[in-house]
Amino acid sequence: MKTYYNPTKKEWSSLCERPVIKSYNLEELTTQIFTEIQRKGDVAVRKYTSIFDGVVPDSLKLTEQEIALSAKLIPEELKQAIQLAKTNIEKFHISQKEAKTIIETTEGVYCWRESRAIENVGIYIPGGSAPLFSTVLMLAIPAQIAGCKNIVLCTPPDKNGKINDAILYAAQLTGIKDIYCIGGIQAIGAMTLGTESVPKTDKIFGPGNQYVTAAKQLALKYGVTIDIPAGPSELLIIADTSANPEYLAADLLSQAEHGSDSQVILLCTEESLAKATITEVNRQIQDLPRREIAGKALQNSKIIVFDDLESCFGLSNQYAPEHLIIACENAENYTDKIINVGSVFLGNLSCESAGDYASGTNHTLPTNGYAKNYSGVSLDSFIRKITFQKISEKGLQNIGPAIEIMAEAEQLQAHKNAVTIRLKDLYNV
Repeated sequence: MKTYYNPTKKEWSSLCERPVIKSYNLEELTTQIFTEIQRKGDVAVRKYTSIFDGVVPDSLKLTEQEIALSAKLIPEELKQAIQLAKTNIEKFHISQKEAKTIIETTEGVYCWRESRAIENVGIYIPGGSAPLFSTVLMLAIPAQIAGCKNIVLCTPPDKNGKINDAILYAAQLTGIKDIYCIGGIQAIGAMTLGTESVPKTDKIFGPGNQYVTAAKQLALKYGVTIDIPAGPSELLIIADTSANPEYLAADLLSQAEHGSDSQVILLCTEESLAKATITEVNRQIQDLPRREIAGKALQNSKIIVFDDLESCFGLSNQYAPEHLIIACENAENYTDKIINVGSVFLGNLSCESAGDYASGTNHTLPTNGYAKNYSGVSLDSFIRKITFQKISEKGLQNIGPAIEIMAEAEQLQAHKNAVTIRLKDLYNV
């Protein structure tokens, strides 16, 4: 990690740049696969599963028996941990339900809003070196709470053509029955276009590598929306003298081990804290199974020392991190300074891992600066808001003349007439 001292605001933009990922003509490859899936359906899905994963499962869709068998193989300790996380995630997302409130905007004019679930949703769960069964909880739970009618889950097979047992247990625990042994571009293509086996969905959720990200972007062109633009994981920490270097190093490494293209940043107010944290990073990384991946991510990462916390928050808001830890004394006093971020962790004990797994908040968050204009996944991500209005006789008499004047000013006579003929009937009664 490279250290910077009191960079000027002119330098902030370059410091906020993310690692550049080589595309390898991803758009061309993704378009090719989507086109083939559109023409050949399951045949194309099987072909690209063979090419990219090296196996072709006997059946793309798992049976209930296969799901149940895998779920039984999970250690009881892990089951209990997953169940605790499920409980907390449910509590937090149930609290996001919005009650119907009818507003009388003018006497006799009633307006309100109601929620309707997106009927057909697709969930993508990475299953490579880090099978993210926790993401099953983060996506399936709010989908079920919202009332989504059809939930499809795709996850890639391992070299033996199997799906990770913990992923299947989490799916079973959250009521997901339609599970497909498909990964990568072909999984997103199947959920976008529909095949003989895989139903077409209306919105696709879930993280993934650059191939999955490119496929989700292409899905938009086919009328299927996505949760949020995804990119490599990232973490920014703002720390004062109360911070523990050992904690800071552990948090930085927890995100660095996600992938070699991840990025972590520490902003602090003491040079001694920066040096102590680097020492701890170098010590802790030696014991990590994924130390090679974490080491590459640290090459893209930075420590920046400022004279004051105000500058730390200013740079953080410009960077717009996926995760932000405020490792400061009385951290909750700084919440009004936070503008652009996916999720915030307040205080020295609030590690980012808590949000990844079991605190209850959702870990599917905007990366790559998209926290400036996107929120993380929530219950609202799985529903649509529909507005209603009911107008009484008195209500139309109150707002009708204004509508007539406005419609005429816009030269939309039929709009005016829709009000005028009703008002005439009311006045002639």
